Amino acid sequence: MGRLSRILNFFSSDKEIKAQLEQVLGFTPKRVAFYRLALMHRSRPDDVTDSNERLEFLGDAFLGAIVAEYLFKKYPYEDEGYLTELRSKIVRRETMNNVALRMGLNKLVVYNTNDRSLGRSHIFGNALEALIGAVYLDQGLEVTRKFILNQLIRPYVDLDMMESTDTNFKNRLLSWAQKNNHTMSFDTLDEKLENTRKLFTVGIMLNGEIIASGTGYNKKDAGQVAAQAALEKLGLNEQK
Repeated sequence: MGRLSRILNFFSSDKEIKAQLEQVLGFTPKRVAFYRLALMHRSRPDDVTDSNERLEFLGDAFLGAIVAEYLFKKYPYEDEGYLTELRSKIVRRETMNNVALRMGLNKLVVYNTNDRSLGRSHIFGNALEALIGAVYLDQGLEVTRKFILNQLIRPYVDLDMMESTDTNFKNRLLSWAQKNNHTMSFDTLDEKLENTRKLFTVGIMLNGEIIASGTGYNKKDAGQVAAQAALEKLGLNEQK
């Protein structure tokens, strides 16, 4: 178990965490420590140095590959550009974060709840990618494929809607501002270190007034979070 064993005290019993995970995974996990690590954000707890970032890296790779295979088979007559764009919409952080929230993963992720900006960021989508990595290490490739397709994509991703929806919130917001002669800018409001990573806060200025803000581990993600919040505030979240 090695370093994995150091996070055990931050969850309840194996029996309880297995029961919670079964509802999310659709199967009973074998090596619970992998899943505990997948649900450990680097902001919590202070005396544990492990986090889910390495598992997130692994899960992200399998997510992209398995979604690509799925789309390749589902759309045999579409070209590379179409498949690439649709895959990007599915695996992007906003989509995965929304899927994670709908799955209830936010109730399982361990993070610093005193930092309210984290709850509005994409840490739950990141944890979902880490969970995919844990599934692979615990169960292998075939179960990982089934988990992604049967527990994530088919129940929570509407491909028909996604094909016709522009999920680039920043582009939608800027397009609206230009059409309606508004002055809009995306400004970096704050940069702070969270352990060894920078956390950015980006604010949206509309005609000289800030209307929304968002956080992320890079400015692009923070800008997208802020743009989504602004679209909701302005009542522009519905596609026309």
